[in-house]
Formats: sequence, structure tokens, C-alpha cells
Amino acid sequence: MFSGSMVALVTPMRADGSLDGDCLNKLVEFHISSGTDAIVAMGTTGESATLNVEEHLSVVQQVVQQVNGRVPVIAGTGANSTSEAIELSQRAADLGVDAVLLVTPYYNRPTQEGLYLHYKSIAEAVNIPQILYNVPCRTACDMLPETVARLSTINNIIGIKEATGDLSRVEQIKALSDDNFELYTGDDANTVDFILAGGQGAISVTANVAPAAMHEMCEAALTGNHVRARQIDSDLALLHKTLFVEANPIPVKWALMEMDLIPTGIRLPMTLLSERYHQPVREALNAAGVLN
Repeated sequence: MFSGSMVALVTPMRADGSLDGDCLNKLVEFHISSGTDAIVAMGTTGESATLNVEEHLSVVQQVVQQVNGRVPVIAGTGANSTSEAIELSQRAADLGVDAVLLVTPYYNRPTQEGLYLHYKSIAEAVNIPQILYNVPCRTACDMLPETVARLSTINNIIGIKEATGDLSRVEQIKALSDDNFELYTGDDANTVDFILAGGQGAISVTANVAPAAMHEMCEAALTGNHVRARQIDSDLALLHKTLFVEANPIPVKWALMEMDLIPTGIRLPMTLLSERYHQPVREALNAAGVLN
């Protein structure tokens, strides 16, 4: 259903932390003109944890309206409360998104059965394509391949963003899951290998600052042009690494500020990038050819 480079979009904010809607529209146009294959609004990179519900949904609504059907829009609607995830997912569906992205419940550390019942409940309550999201380094919760396989048999659960960084998960999930179940990496550094192992693309942080290159790299890998895909990946390798020198989205928002694409806003408890990392991020942007 979805493939290629799907940007985990940042949420532009002014210096006082208020949302910058004009800048958000400009970012959407930047991605569409650069070939980004889908836009993911209000994921972790969008600072979903620090926006209230109405702000969260206002960003989703604005992205849907600005995109106007030109590329798919996926809304992050996960929560550690099943009822809250259902509410967010239904409201996002009502706004016209093409799918929702549902991170595993964080902090409360459910069992595998709890994870299964959580996602099953959301899928039964909200009739929209749903993508699981497994990122244990952020949530302290790892959804195992066997649980993913159980969920893959539910019609509107169409795929998973797998962000463990463990490429063996691709083979395990593919072997156990429904044939049409899609896999997207959440680890930019392994995108090419992930696709070559059978994945459909990336939900990407790097795509925020290098959307054209990420699109071309994913397309090359998906069409079997392995040499070209690895050439592009080599150019982006330093960027993949440097955008995580501090917790996401601190480095990527600073990079976009340096590129004059967004203002200086970020919400506490996130802070602006530490000064000692400014030059390394600049060097990575230059190496990727995206800093004028």
C-alpha cells in the first residue's frame, strides 16, 4: 500500500514554542517537490509527546489539506492508553488521512498478549489502514515477531515500522506474517539493506533534510539498482549517524534551522542542539550536499 521514502515530518515551531502553520505548509511543498513518497505527521519526530490533542489534530488536518491528495498522509496516533489511541485514530481518520501509525504503548510495558489486544481493539474500532510501530529504545516495549504475525492477519493492519535496527527481524516477520504485510524501517542507516531484505521502504528522519536523495535511494533499492542505492547511501551515511547525536528530533530540527527551512522552536523537555554538535551536523549536511 505504501513504499519508498516516507518522511517522519518535524513540526515547525516559533521560538516561543507556538506552531508555525505557514512554515508547515512550506515544508509539505518542499517534500512534494523533492519526491517524498508519503508524509507522516505527528510521529515521534513531530514531537507528538509535547503537543496537546487539539494541536496534534490541527497539524494532521493542515497537512492533509496542504497535501490535497498528491501523496499519502499517515498520522501518528499511538498512545499508551488504548482508548486514547482509538480516539486519536478515529479523529485522524475523520480528517482524511490515508493511514495511522501506532507506536507500541510506552512506559506501562504490556505483555505480548496485551500488545495483541491493544492493536486488535484499535483495528476493530477504527476502519482505516493501520501501521504498527516498534521502537523499543524509546518505549521500553518490544513487540516480538510472533505478535506481529498474529496482528498481520487482521485486515486493516497493513504493516509495521520496525525500528529495532535488527535486520534479522525482516526475515522473521516475513516468514511468519501474512503475505501482503508490509515492512518499513525506522532506522535510516539500514534502509538499503532493509529494502533488499524484503522491506518496502523507510519512515525516515533523514528525509527531512535530504528528501530527494532518500527518495532516489529507496527507489533504486526497490527497483533492484543496488549499486546506485549504495552510492547514495554512502553520501548520506554521516547524516544518518549525526542526526542522532542527541535525542531525535533535536539534531534534525537544528539542521533544518541551519538550512533556513524552519524557525528555532522546539518544546521542553527537548532543547536546542548542544553547541558542541553544531559543526558535526554542518559537516554532515555538507557531505550530503544539502547545505548551501
